[in-house]
Amino acid sequence: MRVMLKAKLDTEKANEVFRSGKMADLLKETMDHIRPEAAYFGPEGGRRTCFLVFDMRDSSEMPPALEPFFTQLNAEVEIFPIMNGEDLEKGLSQIH
Repeated sequence: MRVMLKAKLDTEKANEVFRSGKMADLLKETMDHIRPEAAYFGPEGGRRTCFLVFDMRDSSEMPPALEPFFTQLNAEVEIFPIMNGEDLEKGLSQIH
């Protein structure tokens, strides 16, 4: 299932990780694990925020995908199902 992960990073913790020089490595390691089809980064509500779109085949994939954001960045994390245009078209075609 295609999902979107939104992680709003804690400013103080993210500053600490950034100053230590580990931010790029942490994000690269996370991205290598998740393998998102799309990744966007920018401010939301005044906080650094990541939006990652990826395929989650099983809910057991949540802990390895989410924990780096919780444990390393004190992030507020949301994950929710999403569709692209093809998915929506397929779903709508199944409504009778």
